[in-house]
Amino acid sequence: MSPLRVLSSGALAYILWKLIRRLSAPTSPLAGLRGPKKEHWLKGNYHRLFQDGLHYNLELVEEYGGAVKINALLGAQQLYISDPLALYHIVVKEQHIYTETDMFIMGNRLIFGEGLISTLGEQHKKQRKMLNPVFSLANMRDLLPIIQPIADKLCVMLKSQLPADGSAKEINILPWLSRGALEYICQAALGHSFGALDPTRENEYLKAIQMLAPSSIRLLMLRPFIPFIVRKFSLYWRNRVMDWAPIEALKNLRHVIEVMDSTSKKIFADKKAITEGRSEPDGPGGLVARMKGKDIMSIMLRANTSSSDVDRLTDAELLGQMNTIIFAGFETTTSAICRIFWILASKPDVQLRLRSEIREAKRSYAKSHAIVGPWEDVGLPYDILMSLPYLDAVVRETLRVHPPTSLLSRTVRKDTVLPLYKPIKSVCGEMLSAIAIPEGTTLIMSLLGANHNKELWGEDASEWRPERWLTATGERVRLSKDSNSGMEDGEGNDPSVSTTEKTPGVKTGMKYPGVYASMMTFLGGGRACIGFKFAEMEMKQVVTTLISRMHFELPSIPDENGNVKEIYWKVNGLQVPVVRLPAGDNTTAQVPLSLRLVQPDDFLS
Repeated sequence: MSPLRVLSSGALAYILWKLIRRLSAPTSPLAGLRGPKKEHWLKGNYHRLFQDGLHYNLELVEEYGGAVKINALLGAQQLYISDPLALYHIVVKEQHIYTETDMFIMGNRLIFGEGLISTLGEQHKKQRKMLNPVFSLANMRDLLPIIQPIADKLCVMLKSQLPADGSAKEINILPWLSRGALEYICQAALGHSFGALDPTRENEYLKAIQMLAPSSIRLLMLRPFIPFIVRKFSLYWRNRVMDWAPIEALKNLRHVIEVMDSTSKKIFADKKAITEGRSEPDGPGGLVARMKGKDIMSIMLRANTSSSDVDRLTDAELLGQMNTIIFAGFETTTSAICRIFWILASKPDVQLRLRSEIREAKRSYAKSHAIVGPWEDVGLPYDILMSLPYLDAVVRETLRVHPPTSLLSRTVRKDTVLPLYKPIKSVCGEMLSAIAIPEGTTLIMSLLGANHNKELWGEDASEWRPERWLTATGERVRLSKDSNSGMEDGEGNDPSVSTTEKTPGVKTGMKYPGVYASMMTFLGGGRACIGFKFAEMEMKQVVTTLISRMHFELPSIPDENGNVKEIYWKVNGLQVPVVRLPAGDNTTAQVPLSLRLVQPDDFLS
């Protein structure tokens, strides 16, 4: 029997077994909760969450509240959560009960190895303990000036394509920002450059990692089978199935994993040899010399060497961190920066105000430090860059309204009761302030729904309005524990806070347990995004560098058929920008914007 037939037979048997178990099982405790009707016998409503699901996700919260019953794959019922108190219990107070799903852990382990997003329990705590100091504010301050040349090179590459007479040219900024993001995370995390900003250089790693998210999304409906396949099939049979399966996305994913694995192993071996003194770094002008051992991997290797045997990570775990950090700092950051420039192109008044603030800050810094030369070339130090009020408001509001990742899941490891901040109505009309949840239930945390919650963010919660983060005089609204003021991971997660009603995302002492600015974009608790400070720093550095010299507008020139490109953002779990029909194919990820050199009237008067 061929491997493909073995897999097909196994998958069919698994589906039938699951369906029979669902049909014969007692009525689910979630049956009394309201939610949308099942749309498909196999997929339920689950697929609607991930297939261009922006409006569907927000309508669920609007109609049913902060806890919604979802009919998932194979007849399962899952709980869709956006309530702030419930999320506090899930990600902070009782995070030992609500853990990552087996599908998530096993799938990530197959792709990334034993990294931070592929481990649970004590192993995860040990890894996080090692990594937390690496992403400290002190390290971010050291890294910023070292990686400024990446933004400068990106600016030069884009400027070189623009007419010198100041006229505009349409450029798809997505591949360029993608190349820049790869250089940022690889230089900062690994002290290694792929030369991604050199257009004459073929880059197999860049191509591979760009394929990872699209391939994973195409395999979304196969992901629930991962635990079954890993447990029931040996590595030999899994590899044979991959050879025979006629699924292009599966073959692409396998290629991506092979490229990532071989490349990471080589970089890791080189880095370890330098750290241990078995190899000499590059010359005085090289990247290793310029990084001065301040890249994340060098810091982690030194810390690992000096750790006790109990706390020390294995080479497999260190390698897993490399793959995890690169992917986590690549796809979502690229999406967020593209979204910011799309917004600036859509809102000229915002772009002018932001550019004016940046010019004023750079001129002031140059004057106080006797820096000679064009203000556009001035690189702002960390504390000034991170505290620019309007820039901060633009970044925060973009990450709130448009979180790069919209949904995450958890599995309930024992019977429990989940409290709610705002009671919901049951199918019988009863108001519920808590929900009994049985062991094994899967919860879907809606980061998107939380960030658009009108109860906490106001009636304009879905409106992009950076002014909500500013005082009447234009200064930053300070949260009780601000992510930019030195808050370490795990702080600021208590939803009961002593802030005023004017603080964004806070109402009558209730807030979301997010690690960043009262929102759920970077999650919260012990599994919050460990690199959110680096991501925020990168976004701000790229925006200030590019907007100082270039002006961004939406496409306006019709094609040969008279159609103007309209950019549309699909929410497929991740944010995917496409060009609508008929000017585009509504599928290919792209952000074509009209760019030109900055002119004197591109500032506030």
